[in-house]
Amino acid sequence: MLSMNAHLEKHDPTKNIARYYRMSVLPNLFGEWTLRREWGRVGQGGQMHLDLFRSQLEAEDALKSLTRAKEKRDYRVT
Repeated sequence: MLSMNAHLEKHDPTKNIARYYRMSVLPNLFGEWTLRREWGRVGQGGQMHLDLFRSQLEAEDALKSLTRAKEKRDYRVT
């Protein structure tokens, strides 16, 4: 089974900004799907959050939606 992933970064040296946002859609042991989100400063530890969904499609739609929202805030897919 394949997982769906996205890795985005935002860089602006003039403002000392170097951030990342990483997402993965994965199944869990209870038949649900998890959207794992991790974010922080590039090269350092960050924060993580897990969102649960009933179907793989719902989790993938959430990943796509979050990717579009981050791109509007100048994050770029790497």
